[in-house]
Amino acid sequence: MADLSTKVTGIEFKSPLLLASGILGETAASMDRVMAEGAAGVVTKSIGTDPREGHGTPAYLDLEVGTINAMGLPNPGIDAYVKELADMKGGGPVMGSVFGKDAREYASLAVRMERAGCRAVELNLSCPHAEKTGLELGADTGKVGEITAAVCKAVGVPVWVKLSPTLPNMVEVARTARDAGAGAVVLTNTLKSMVISVEAKMPVLANGMGGMGGPALKPVALRCVWEVRRALGDSIDIVGVGGIGTGRDVAEYLMAGARAVQMGSAVAGSGPAVFRTVERELDVLLTRLGHGSVGELVGLAVPEVVK
Repeated sequence: MADLSTKVTGIEFKSPLLLASGILGETAASMDRVMAEGAAGVVTKSIGTDPREGHGTPAYLDLEVGTINAMGLPNPGIDAYVKELADMKGGGPVMGSVFGKDAREYASLAVRMERAGCRAVELNLSCPHAEKTGLELGADTGKVGEITAAVCKAVGVPVWVKLSPTLPNMVEVARTARDAGAGAVVLTNTLKSMVISVEAKMPVLANGMGGMGGPALKPVALRCVWEVRRALGDSIDIVGVGGIGTGRDVAEYLMAGARAVQMGSAVAGSGPAVFRTVERELDVLLTRLGHGSVGELVGLAVPEVVK
């Protein structure tokens, strides 16, 4: 068997397969179950300061090419959530995802996640369907730098910054996050999109627009990983997200420069057992390609690092 272990921002994982934020990440029981089924680590649901109901229904759709959702960041609020984290059994590293309206709020939430035992904090600067947070902040290079710097100053754990695939200046924003102290960028969140009902003559989602994930997102997110790796080299770690459901998908992201990946839509569609399936496929693929570890794949498809 190949060595599937990897390291991101100094955190050791038994494999590169992590749970993405937003899927089975709200309760201790669901996150424990995901890790029992083979996930090497989990990213929590994105948590804000106060409880939030999110958008109305319909808020989630299965498409031929993937999924689209406009949940609106529903969550119980940080006070209730840290109590939930205290009930976890400790099956692997937990990364706390947070969102807010400004640098002070992000920093405050990150501190609470660190105190609750999270090994890293992930800054959701890319949600495409929540007003005055997420993508609205992540598209502003100055805000990304300000928020990242504030969080890095407030916590002692690594900071991961999750970015949108729609950024026209992806490399610039990733560089800004790195220079502000981030240890990793997470590429990418879902792609802003929509579905229209021809019969009803109106958008299907209650919110109108949502975020598309699944297989159709993969080529876009993969390009983002490759571009950032080519521009910034190994000066910042990259975690790939988008349309990952097979061992081959994982290998593509690793070759593009990611050190780990996060799975979301595949888990929603096939259940947590998909982690063990993908792990087996990755092991078989590594052996067939003549590689003894996942680390040997990282960056292989990036021919030249631009300094």
